[in-house]
Amino acid sequence: MNETLLEIVNLKVHFDTEDKRVTAVDDVSFTVNNGEIVGVVGESGCGKSVTSESILRLLDEKHTNYEGEIRFNGRNLLSLSPKKMREIRGNDIAMIFQDPMSSLNPVYTVGNQIQEALMLHQNLSKAEARMKAIEMLKLTGIPAPEKRIDEFPHQLSGGMRQRVMIAMALSCNPSLLIADEPTTALDVTTQSQILDLIKSLKDEFNMGTIIITHDLGIVAEICSKVVVMYLGQVIEEADVSSIFETPLHPYTQGLLKSIPHMEGNRNEKLYVIKGKVPTLNQVPPGCRFAPRCEFATEKCKVSAPILESYGERKIRCWNFKEIQESSIQVNRGETLNA
Repeated sequence: MNETLLEIVNLKVHFDTEDKRVTAVDDVSFTVNNGEIVGVVGESGCGKSVTSESILRLLDEKHTNYEGEIRFNGRNLLSLSPKKMREIRGNDIAMIFQDPMSSLNPVYTVGNQIQEALMLHQNLSKAEARMKAIEMLKLTGIPAPEKRIDEFPHQLSGGMRQRVMIAMALSCNPSLLIADEPTTALDVTTQSQILDLIKSLKDEFNMGTIIITHDLGIVAEICSKVVVMYLGQVIEEADVSSIFETPLHPYTQGLLKSIPHMEGNRNEKLYVIKGKVPTLNQVPPGCRFAPRCEFATEKCKVSAPILESYGERKIRCWNFKEIQESSIQVNRGETLNA
């Protein structure tokens, strides 16, 4: 069994604004094991990226306050000095950002940007770092890496820039890779290639991986465990097959029903979860999903549920057992009428 690599324990992330303090991440807990790919999913504004950036402490700490613990190989990252974090960041923990064009420096060649991390963290000479950078570009499948290493980001396609970001992230052989929407704005073929690359490199280096995404197709293809977030909280956590076969939380069920399917009535409108994610200044009392939930009761509107264990999974919902039972009865009825 793989050992625990990362353990997030009751993480809260507060931002100090001009008006008041707002909480972007509230009591988030989950683990990542060596060699495991964990998908973190939810709509925009649910706290996925803030959680991932908190692991590396990339947020402006003048206006950010943390509570809880982020344990990496047993060490609480939130208690480390800025100097210690710089030693870990890009070396032991690496991140692929959502938009490679804005993440890569336009005035430096891609080779210089990969070499910088190698020279800083691995103490390689410039010549050694260049050879390693070429090797990493070749590993990610970029054609003619000896030529591409001297090109600037604008000279590369979107897929190549994303591969450069992966090469940069993996150049120091990190134990943990965080990929924030790694296939956004890429065509389907390139998206598949990038996902296959992440899977193969994870297997080769036994690397723990977090995939931040809103695309449940990616989750089904690449992840072994899923963490579903809503308005800064984890509302469901389970292995990927359980999430897709028997989602327990109404929000998770809504996300899955929103996926278009090849079969069925082509003229039927796609399912849409009613309402929208509230702002951090308008967090509702009780269950945060209650204003959008078709199963919400008065208890849901006034009392906040906790994240509780249910077998091998976790769920934050007062009524999930009743919802699950009604869903089973509906499915039985459909089977009998078929």
